[in-house]
Amino acid sequence: MADYSYGADAPETGFRASTLVNLTGAVLSLALVAGVGVWSYKLVKRDVSGIPVVRAIEGPMREQPADPGGEVALHRGLSVNAVAAEGQAGAPEDRLTLAPRDIELAAEDLELAPAVPDPVIEASADADDSAEALAGISAMVAEAADEIAGADPLADALLDNDVPLTADQIQALADQIAQGVAPLTALDMEAGEVQLALDGAPVVSVIPASVPGVSRSLRPQPRPMRISGIEPTAARTPSASDLALVDPATIPPGTRLVQLGAFESEAVAAAQWRQISGRFADYMGGKAPVIQQTESAGRTLWRLRATGFEDLSEARRFCAALVAEDALCMSVVSR
Repeated sequence: MADYSYGADAPETGFRASTLVNLTGAVLSLALVAGVGVWSYKLVKRDVSGIPVVRAIEGPMREQPADPGGEVALHRGLSVNAVAAEGQAGAPEDRLTLAPRDIELAAEDLELAPAVPDPVIEASADADDSAEALAGISAMVAEAADEIAGADPLADALLDNDVPLTADQIQALADQIAQGVAPLTALDMEAGEVQLALDGAPVVSVIPASVPGVSRSLRPQPRPMRISGIEPTAARTPSASDLALVDPATIPPGTRLVQLGAFESEAVAAAQWRQISGRFADYMGGKAPVIQQTESAGRTLWRLRATGFEDLSEARRFCAALVAEDALCMSVVSR
């Protein structure tokens, strides 16, 4: 049996790669735990202390550039704008322009302007000269004044404004004014008869018999108290005999027709034809109804058809017009 000898192991020369990976993972784990702890602490502190206040930045929020550029506006430099920009009114302007003076008339325009007319003194129709008439009127006025002044001392006192009137003179003046004046009489206060009229025609409470027209108002007859004697009558049902029907046996084979529907009775088919004729009266010129009895699936039906078409194109145009109005129509050929 062979003998095995065990020698000493060789010493390790450095860290293994796995050890480095483990250390890196441990460091990252510790950093993550520390970060979560710090974040949790700040979160709790913020909730306890309240909403944080953001500190304002020092300096103005907006600054006007020294040279903004652009064009100078027409309203720039007004005092109103200076108040908004600088906080106070601007300095007075160094140059002021007054408004233009009012336009005056020239000398040649004033010469043509109408002058104020002088007062005109009317003279008698027989006077030939206005100067002589004026002199005559002045002489007459002077003579009348002399006569009044010499005849009545009261008139002299009235003409003299410097001398006040006495009580006797005032009473005498009142007596002269009242001479020849009739005294006032009392008015007749009796009320006259008032006449009412409408558009010039007198209003009366009763129309006289001489006026033509209705003399007695008509009243409706009273409604009967009992209506049990009235019996209801059935409405008249339209029948096919009232229509000018075309016999299907007289129609030759190959004739172009249009079918408007199939109904359970001849009366219903006739009523449907009346309805279609009234609804499409513009298209029914020269068309005649045809009601033909047939059996289908053990049932008896009446076909409603129309005749009066020259060819297939006319029948198709007719059906197209009815179908456009939500009506049933189909082009067929008689057999």
